[in-house]
Amino acid sequence: MKQIKLGVCYFLFVLVGCGVNTTKEPSASGSSKVIQNGIPWFDDQGNIVNAHGACIVEEGSRYYLFGEWKSDESNAFPGFSCYSSDDLVNWKFENVVLGVQSEGILGPNRVGERVKVMKCPSTGEFVMYMHADDMGYKDPHIGYATCKTIAGDYELQGPLLFEGEPIRRWDMGTFQDTDGTGYLLIHHGIIYRLSEDYRSAEAKILNGLPDSGESPAMFKKNGLYYLLGSGLTSWEKNDNFYFTAPVIEGPWKRQGLFAPEGSLTYNSQTTFVLPLIRDNDTIPMFMGDRWSFPHQASAATYVWLPIHADGERLFIPEYWQSWDIDKLEPVDPLSGGTIISSKNIRFGTESDWITNDGLTTSNKAGSYLEVAFKGEQIAIVGESNDRSGYARITLSDDKNNVIISSLVDFYSKKPDHAVRYLSPVQPEGNYTLKIEVTGIFPVWTDKSKARFGSTDSFVTIEKLVVFDK
Repeated sequence: MKQIKLGVCYFLFVLVGCGVNTTKEPSASGSSKVIQNGIPWFDDQGNIVNAHGACIVEEGSRYYLFGEWKSDESNAFPGFSCYSSDDLVNWKFENVVLGVQSEGILGPNRVGERVKVMKCPSTGEFVMYMHADDMGYKDPHIGYATCKTIAGDYELQGPLLFEGEPIRRWDMGTFQDTDGTGYLLIHHGIIYRLSEDYRSAEAKILNGLPDSGESPAMFKKNGLYYLLGSGLTSWEKNDNFYFTAPVIEGPWKRQGLFAPEGSLTYNSQTTFVLPLIRDNDTIPMFMGDRWSFPHQASAATYVWLPIHADGERLFIPEYWQSWDIDKLEPVDPLSGGTIISSKNIRFGTESDWITNDGLTTSNKAGSYLEVAFKGEQIAIVGESNDRSGYARITLSDDKNNVIISSLVDFYSKKPDHAVRYLSPVQPEGNYTLKIEVTGIFPVWTDKSKARFGSTDSFVTIEKLVVFDK
């Protein structure tokens, strides 16, 4: 591909084959079996997939994704969502399976997080677990809800009890062993074995692990148990770590990191590990969140990657922005290409943007650029860094009807150059993409009032790529 200079900035526009053909491999955007990490996903209704702190349950021939139905306005609990898929890539919105309650642990102005669902072998019932709290995180409970169908309306049963008392803890996860036994995983290495009906905890089998943290997730391979966790940095990413044990009761051994040091777990935080069956082997798939406080609904994204497990060694050696879920190999998200004329670029005010080393950037609220293109889909490639904020991305048709408008987060503590946005596939036609600097950026404090997040609101564009037949 060639690069051309367009006025004050450099852009690359490419037309890429979007379907399988006999002359070349499809691009990542064109394949229906490609996981796209770190960008918004869109469901069957064209809405952003909103399912964070998630888990996946296999039922019948489908996968069911449960997650936090986040809001862009507040961290208050708005509900838990459910999506289904037959390939882990194309998601159908099923239901907000549990909403705000009139009162109780998930009543108005409460927090609901880390939703996990398991099917109880002894009853056939689907049991949901969650961390419920007040907005100040000072009234924690592990709650549970039940439903006879996997994607139906769950009924909140209240706090989960151990020895007749509510389990009052924060971050949590679940694990179902191969013999059907269910476990509740709690931050800092606490593990409870669940009762046969999954409706209470019958034993505390581990009462903490030194040097452990939050967001626990567990899987088992070749008879060895792996427990993943995250450091305590609020919504910020960090280098996640893991423990191993020959039996779930321990002893557990802290092994270190499972992604390269300094990668901040590829800018994500552990939430769940899904066992993928491929060629008579079980491949653990890491599921992580890229939180984007406060605009979690539209701007938080996901990082899903296969994990290599070799005895006590667990690692994800490299980051794949796009990878084939069947072949378990990376694919080029920007393969192929034809340059589009520079006349399709228009700046709101050209002087608001600065170009240096092929990157075009602005932090002036309201500054924008527009791109007119013919095709089916468009991608934005750009830099994320610790001085960046939110861009408003709007896609309109040739009649100026807005098809989709959403925020995209350009912030990351560790700088990164990658695809930041890939629009949903549209019928081939003429469209306009608008990228607008909002002037707002992710920033927050944790319980200790330590400040996290960005220091400015820059939006930095490297190139734009258009996909067509």
